[in-house]
Amino acid sequence: MTTIRQRRVGKGTEAAEDQPSEEKNVNPGGKILSDHTGGKLWKILSITVGGIVAISLGLLTSVYVATLHENDLWFSNIKEVEREISFRTECGLYYSYYKQMIQAASIQQGLHDLVYDNKTESVRTINILERMNVYQEVFLSILYRILPIQQYLEPVYFYIYTLFGLQAVYVIALYVTSWLLSGTWLSGLLAACWYITNRIDTTRVEFTIPLRENWALPFFAVQIGAITYLLRTHLQPVQERLTLMAVFIATFLFSLTWQFNQFMMLVQALALFILDCFDMLPTEKVTWLYIIQISGLLLVCVLQFFNSMILGSLLISFNASVLIAKTIQKNLKKGNLLNRLGKIILHVLSVLCLTLLINKFIKKVLNLESDEHIFKFLKAKFGFGATRDFDANLYLCEEAFGLLPVNTFSRLSDTLLFYVYIFVLFLMAVAAVVVAFRNLSGSNEVQFMEEVEECTVTLKPDAAYNLIHTVLFGCLALSTMRMKYLWTSHMCVFASFGLCSTEVWKLILKCVHLYTSRRTRVIKYSLPIITLLYISYKFWPGIMDELSELREFYDPDTVELMNWIKSNTPNTAVFAGSMQLLAGVKLCTGRTLTNHPHYEDKNLRERTKQIYQIYAKRSPEDVYRILESFGTDYVILEDSICYERRHSRGCRLRDLLDIANGHIMDGLGENEPDLKPSLFPRFCEEIKKNLPSYTIHFTRVFQNKTFHVYKLAKHK
Repeated sequence: MTTIRQRRVGKGTEAAEDQPSEEKNVNPGGKILSDHTGGKLWKILSITVGGIVAISLGLLTSVYVATLHENDLWFSNIKEVEREISFRTECGLYYSYYKQMIQAASIQQGLHDLVYDNKTESVRTINILERMNVYQEVFLSILYRILPIQQYLEPVYFYIYTLFGLQAVYVIALYVTSWLLSGTWLSGLLAACWYITNRIDTTRVEFTIPLRENWALPFFAVQIGAITYLLRTHLQPVQERLTLMAVFIATFLFSLTWQFNQFMMLVQALALFILDCFDMLPTEKVTWLYIIQISGLLLVCVLQFFNSMILGSLLISFNASVLIAKTIQKNLKKGNLLNRLGKIILHVLSVLCLTLLINKFIKKVLNLESDEHIFKFLKAKFGFGATRDFDANLYLCEEAFGLLPVNTFSRLSDTLLFYVYIFVLFLMAVAAVVVAFRNLSGSNEVQFMEEVEECTVTLKPDAAYNLIHTVLFGCLALSTMRMKYLWTSHMCVFASFGLCSTEVWKLILKCVHLYTSRRTRVIKYSLPIITLLYISYKFWPGIMDELSELREFYDPDTVELMNWIKSNTPNTAVFAGSMQLLAGVKLCTGRTLTNHPHYEDKNLRERTKQIYQIYAKRSPEDVYRILESFGTDYVILEDSICYERRHSRGCRLRDLLDIANGHIMDGLGENEPDLKPSLFPRFCEEIKKNLPSYTIHFTRVFQNKTFHVYKLAKHK
């Protein structure tokens, strides 16, 4: 009996790892016997079982978060106004456009009202489809109208079930990505279980349903999975083309559903740039990914009526700069170590300078200022000078935009996720450094192959990409807590891949001279199974308790306010107040607003700062004049803001307004030396005394324990 085995090829360690060598029995005539057929059947069975497990886990996750949402609010039993109030802050604003499309006389009329909207910002007509990422609400509302489901399913349930259904897509994408990296669906199972058991840190979909990230992140996970598959070696041309199409579709949907898409994809582009510089990814595929990012974003730009914030994004400038620099510097990957390092430094500097020049030019030509508040925030956050800018301080004082809390790591460690992640990250980072050095130094391929049997460090392109991806998004999450959901979900993928990876355990065992293929297989399957058993034992009772805990939505003051507005004010009335509350006013009552929480517009930011003078130390005449300039009929004052205690001194909304106005803050503590006492008391406090100077302009028409509504006098 003769044996044949797979031939070694030039960079063949990767080929061998993608398709492990296996000896096949053949007869003297050269025909392969039944072992090959058995292997194929086993592979088909494994893929089938793995696929079923993936879909099952995805559906179970959807049911799980839907049940938590129902149990937390008793959503099926509360009134419609209470359901709508439960969509807090900007969530209510986005959902209001879905409701508006549902209630429109026709689809055409609904679209017209969005393109020519004069109720979201008083005395202004704006294009909602240009300003906000609400195409998903438009699509869902049209789908609801044309499907024969109105008699069986309320619009709100169609909406929330779609979002919970996307969680199934999210989990399946994470599962498949881990499976692709490790070669076993056991890794995907572990990634999905980690995602579920670390739910507090991996998703917030059950209590912020309409938030843009809940629409976008499932598509981002699909895109990462498609990129992981694209970067595998030995893909057939048709496989490569189909995968590129999948990457493009996922990138487009991700970009369409979240206004911060450009910043997330910029981090992704940086990961590709770093790996390409160190020759760790195929250059042609990297170029295609740059082009896909630009084309996906430009297509969204067209759909959003040429939104200027997209055209002026750093992503488009950066990707264009990289493609230009690559065209100019064609010999970037030739030469010895020092020569290559010098070329890389020059290449990086060229790209950075070109990016800044292109971005500056675009913003100058288009007169863009939509995202300036983000850069002011970043400048102040990273210590490049203190700021009195109201918008920047508004972000700096929010916990979500602060550093990632330390207790996050203790929660992640309880499930063993963080420990495994750090272990895998360290090993992969060392491997990446070794491979990058070897690539730059141009080591002789023959010498490299001679050392294969000892302790060769290899890093496949797909693993290299996921390594840099997790490092960069980890840095983003550490600096800004709100971005942790981009990192923690990928952390589940990366940790499970490392624990189930043949390459990782093969390298470790070879380095300690204990390697055998049987021992590697035992470790790569036993450790994940032990981890799964531990997670099940420790967290299953808690999940069952969580699912059995029943609560109920309770916010009588806000319900009373919304009912009063609907019953006692005309449909054309204009309301001023806090951004968060006004989003609910629009959703529950349909009244016109002066301002709202979608903050990516300079005029709106200036308008909001002016409206918020109701909580500053300003005269009643000043406040009346400001409110009247925006066509305000009613102003809502909230005790929770006027007497705020949630934030410390210096971060309360009234403090931010005092600082921006050059006034000394309330309470004990230091003030900057150039701040001066205000000539007037705080408006939101003084108006409640019903002094003549206030009652001449404002009449109280509603109050409860939380809210005070004043009607503006109409002076001729």
